[in-house]
Amino acid sequence: MFKKILVPLDGSEIAAKILPKVVALAKTFKAKVTLFHACYAGVGGFAGEGTPATIRAAAAQEKKFCETFLAKAGQDLKKQGLDANWACADGVPAQQIIAYAQDKGYDLIALGTHGAGEVAWYMGHVADRVATHATVPVLVFRTLEFKPPMLKELYSYP
Repeated sequence: MFKKILVPLDGSEIAAKILPKVVALAKTFKAKVTLFHACYAGVGGFAGEGTPATIRAAAAQEKKFCETFLAKAGQDLKKQGLDANWACADGVPAQQIIAYAQDKGYDLIALGTHGAGEVAWYMGHVADRVATHATVPVLVFRTLEFKPPMLKELYSYP
């Protein structure tokens, strides 16, 4: 059913929690796995942070980290017997994930709901965009161990 699985990661431990599930899925379908990261150095922050030189430096640093992280994770998947590789792209994450999956003929995108730290909300946003706009099936794994309170707990009175 699934022969090529694209697994977008943001470099966080929380996002990487989906890897054991991806391994099981890939072994079941004898699928090739590609770990993927979109490096995006957006403009923003305080005065001077958005200069072209600063943006280039941030992008280069993120790309180096990304390649190191993906290479290690990819080697770990290979040690588990998977046909695995990794790739990076520059640009807005959701757009790059969708375009890469479509251009390279992936049958499934498997990603987590959240990354870590400041990126936690952002990765949830990326997962939502990918799930609603991708042209291939998307499998979204819940990665945060968060249990929302029951409504009666929120609105209980003494």
